[in-house]
Amino acid sequence: MKRWAVVGLVALLSACGSTPVRQPAPVASNSPRAPAQEHSYTAPPVSDAGREIVMYAMGLIDVGYQFGGKNPEAGLDCSGMVTFIYRNAVNMDLRGSAADIAKRGRPVSRDALQVGDLVFFNTRNKPFSHVGIYIGEGKFIHAPSTNGRIRIESLSTKYFATRYEAARTLLSS
Repeated sequence: MKRWAVVGLVALLSACGSTPVRQPAPVASNSPRAPAQEHSYTAPPVSDAGREIVMYAMGLIDVGYQFGGKNPEAGLDCSGMVTFIYRNAVNMDLRGSAADIAKRGRPVSRDALQVGDLVFFNTRNKPFSHVGIYIGEGKFIHAPSTNGRIRIESLSTKYFATRYEAARTLLSS
């Protein structure tokens, strides 16, 4: 199952690297209006670092949660998951809690999120108490809670939408 999820994500990320072109609607030959102008849409680029981070994160789907966990064998908590992934995927050493990690990143607006950026939530009435990794299309991967497993969630689910606090990037622009 994990293998198919990774294969699907690779296909999705590969598609994100292409530039879809929206074709103009055909205009009837008897139409009084001028021919439609051609418009194009450029998908946000997916950096190599962002792609590596997401690929590494997808390999951790279903790993168990462990408060304070720093490695997949023993289980991971949210900051442990982010630290482990960034260290192994892009050789970046992060330490500390979700709040500590947030201090290291540059702010990113929600509508400018890129694959591999970090999303932060207030889940314990404490600022920056939870962190996940943005994987594109409004989704993120995270280590949820005690007895949970690393999984993908939507930023628009009611629980996370009401607790969303900020996004940060640690990747170069």
